[in-house]
Amino acid sequence: MATGYFRFKQFTVWHDQCAMKVGTDGVLLGAWASVGGARRILDVGTGSGVIALQMAQRAPEAHIVAVEIDPEAAQQAASNVAASPWADRIEVVCTDFAQFTTDEPFDLIISNPPYFVNALQNPDAQRAMARHTDSLSYNVLCKRVSELLAPSGQFTLISPVEQLKELTAAAEEHGLGLKVMTRVFTKPNLCKRLILSYLHLPKEGYLPKYKEDQICIQDEQGNYTEPYRQLTAPFYLHF
Repeated sequence: MATGYFRFKQFTVWHDQCAMKVGTDGVLLGAWASVGGARRILDVGTGSGVIALQMAQRAPEAHIVAVEIDPEAAQQAASNVAASPWADRIEVVCTDFAQFTTDEPFDLIISNPPYFVNALQNPDAQRAMARHTDSLSYNVLCKRVSELLAPSGQFTLISPVEQLKELTAAAEEHGLGLKVMTRVFTKPNLCKRLILSYLHLPKEGYLPKYKEDQICIQDEQGNYTEPYRQLTAPFYLHF
């Protein structure tokens, strides 16, 4: 039976008021992204707050700002944060990312952004906002990231494979170069998602050839692979 919450090892995420529920994409991104020595982390489009909570668990010295445009989702994210062990390190801000301002740049910006482009809009306005790039285009996303990212910071997001060209063009237009591309295979030979990490382009305007790697979630028999289990074990109760 479906429930309105998802329980992790160190926190619980209620998502019954959110258009987009806790899912594999977000949890994988939150587990995979390199936090390094990040002291300030920005989660764009936080939804239920799951990625922000993962960041707080993985980066114990970091202050996390979680931005969400939908008031109901933002309120639920704030409640999830308040009930977590890291309420003093996560700030939920209900605003349009295009209008978001801050006094200090971020070492890491992370996002599981809207991903439907030129698709039939969902009649549910809240769900459409969460799933369609009409509410946050790659151009606007990359523009704001370039303005808010620290000089040595990193921008990491998850994207459908078919949107790589559009996303990379938007990133390069705003001075961001691809550093790492991780192909996410749902099963062997089935890659539908990419985890991409970008840096500010140097003055010469280009970065060395980006690194490529991959992770496969399930094997041919439908069992979770050992690398995926190890990656998400700090979060999932049964791994």
